[in-house]
Amino acid sequence: MKQYILEACIDSAESAVEAVKGGADRLELCANLIIGGTTPEQALYEKVRELADTRIHVLIRPRYGDFLYTEHEFAIVARSVALYRELGADGVVVGCLLPDGSLDTERMKALREAAGPMSMTLHRAFDMCRDPYEALEQAKDLGIGTILTSGQKNGCMEGRELIAGLVRESGGKVDIMAGGGVDASVIRQMIPATRASSYHMSGKTVLDSGMACRRQEVSMGVPGLGEYEIFRTAREKIQEARRVLDEAAGLAGEWNRGKDRDEI
Repeated sequence: MKQYILEACIDSAESAVEAVKGGADRLELCANLIIGGTTPEQALYEKVRELADTRIHVLIRPRYGDFLYTEHEFAIVARSVALYRELGADGVVVGCLLPDGSLDTERMKALREAAGPMSMTLHRAFDMCRDPYEALEQAKDLGIGTILTSGQKNGCMEGRELIAGLVRESGGKVDIMAGGGVDASVIRQMIPATRASSYHMSGKTVLDSGMACRRQEVSMGVPGLGEYEIFRTAREKIQEARRVLDEAAGLAGEWNRGKDRDEI
């Protein structure tokens, strides 16, 4: 039976609990999902580890924006990788680029060595690189286990042709994980279109704050984002995606058994 992986990206302990109850195979833990995710604080990791009996991969991204880091920023990235190795994280999610849009293989090699036994995912810095197939080959050489990608488009459905090509070219040496706009309906379409077996989603829902006192004339963050809206993972959305993957695994198993019978 083919194995399908569902990874939930979360930035709170509450979302971690809902994702695990919904059937996520692992968590990508970060902070500030609203801006694409940044490195979470140690206290959040420790709380999620306490609550969630599943694999935790930690996003290491020192700031919002591009993936061209200064010496100081890269030092922070490297220190964060070492910290989460000490804390027992199962994996780290990283990515560094050069000004020409190519993968910064020198820095990525240093991070791979710092990660030690942890697994490593190349995050969506990959979607900003100039040549995805070159970056795929470099990832193979570096020993990177997973590439998270939307196929260099805003959503993985738009980028499905590239994702399908990456799955073929990976040769099973790197897991191509589809992300960007993923939900149950998207997974149902992506499996036959790409043959990707790993999917990354937030399962986001927006909750209304419990605050009764609201100062609408004051903004504490990014203009246009509501001060009284809370982003959380919805267990039901994860469950729907899990159901689709489990159904696909069953069908793949039936297809393989039929193929075996034909070969007898």
